[in-house]
Amino acid sequence: MPNTRNTLNTGDLPAIYNAAALRRIERHYAPDSSPRLMERAGATGAAKAMQILGGRHGRVLVMCGPGNNGGDGFVIARQLRQTGFDVVVAHTGEEHAHATDAVSAWASWRAVGGITLPRLPQGDYSLVVDALYGIGLTRPLEGEHAAWIQAVNDMDCPVLAIDVPSGLNADTGAVMGHAIRASHTATMIALKPGLLTLDGPDCCGELSVHDLGLDCAAVLPPTGWQVERALFDRLLRPRARNSHKGSNGNAVLVGGARGMAGAALLAGRAALKIGAGRVYVGMLDHAALPLDPEQPELMIRTPGEVLAGDLATCVAIGPGLGQSPAALDLMREAVMTPATLVLDADALNLLAMRRDLEQALIERSAPTLLTPHPTEAARLLGSTTDKVQQDRIASACAIARRYRASTVLKGCGSVVALPDGRWFINTTGNPGMASAGMGDVLTGLIAGLLAQGWPADLALLGGVHLHGLAGDRLVEQGKGPNGLTAGEVIESARAAFNALIAGSDTREASHIQF
Repeated sequence: MPNTRNTLNTGDLPAIYNAAALRRIERHYAPDSSPRLMERAGATGAAKAMQILGGRHGRVLVMCGPGNNGGDGFVIARQLRQTGFDVVVAHTGEEHAHATDAVSAWASWRAVGGITLPRLPQGDYSLVVDALYGIGLTRPLEGEHAAWIQAVNDMDCPVLAIDVPSGLNADTGAVMGHAIRASHTATMIALKPGLLTLDGPDCCGELSVHDLGLDCAAVLPPTGWQVERALFDRLLRPRARNSHKGSNGNAVLVGGARGMAGAALLAGRAALKIGAGRVYVGMLDHAALPLDPEQPELMIRTPGEVLAGDLATCVAIGPGLGQSPAALDLMREAVMTPATLVLDADALNLLAMRRDLEQALIERSAPTLLTPHPTEAARLLGSTTDKVQQDRIASACAIARRYRASTVLKGCGSVVALPDGRWFINTTGNPGMASAGMGDVLTGLIAGLLAQGWPADLALLGGVHLHGLAGDRLVEQGKGPNGLTAGEVIESARAAFNALIAGSDTREASHIQF
């Protein structure tokens, strides 16, 4: 695959660090930090708590754990008490021998007259602050703290999680037995992957990032980032007035076996309406559907016709392809194309079953893009869906390395991984997009951007981001999330794309506060 590294400008993107990297950054700054990092984190958390309370001086419950996250909680409790709030601290009394800052923070809380209760007190609260566990938790929560979490999740008040909602794996986004369902999460130093993917978005609520004055990249350059418009902003330019259909490329879509024509048509319509100059759909069931009555601009041909010669700027194969011998032959032909190749749906399933296809894919000189959902990803890795979901970033990166193909692992917090080890998490999209045909539309959007000359990796990242943005716009308009359809997303994607180019739509900006 050609080196596309220089086409990606990640300098303006929010960086994401896993727990091991953050520990290294903390150790680097700890000797010289003044005030100490725990004091900074606590002051930041207290300010966030007061912002949520909005001037109300109600009762605040702070749950403190045994480590440094609990130390942050004691600092928050102390500062809120000194500001005039009625603060109750629940702490089991455990101390970690190495968490010296946390022990000092507890002592400082007691020094201002703060009381610590060894149980979770019942009562009505204006706010609960979760400072039980931070990024270091890797085991399932059980026992008393699990009961505390269940009790807080049943309360009818805002919940502010400090750094990471307790019980959520900071690296993977998996709930470890039980996890806080926060209304707000104030994460310190940098974004963590688990906040953005799998169960993370359901646990975090409104997410804010506080760097505490640290320059993470100076200590450890990131390999992961959140997808934002800045990544492909230079490509969002109006077309030249002196344009024609040939200026905007030819997208070729292959699929549509008997009973599955809709998948190929959705992909073709998406490519057309995102701006491809011409869209050819190689339909296996061509005789049954020689024309798309809803979108007659699509040129429906036999698969052999659309794959012949140098017709294609890009080729996308898989929507409605099936796994017949004819589909396998088409896969072999598609892999040999000199154009950028997008594999989706049954194309991925065929790839997973055939070692010869895998080898041919690895040997391609043109870029390849893969768009698996978790079960397809499991087949590509010879694994299980559960194992893929247990670590979505590692799974996406493993596929990208194995097949030398940039890969999006679809789902909540879609993960885009490049063969060189860099990875991205996309935060647009909503649960209404968990419906039939959405993946076909994504394939078409990516193909449409490729046809217009977008570099392969940026077309993948931009297509994923725009796909989710289109769904979010529909929800804002009251057209979802329940009952959202893939066809509606195509129309919304066209509107969103043009608004981005015109600079009139800022809704793609991150919902995460920095």
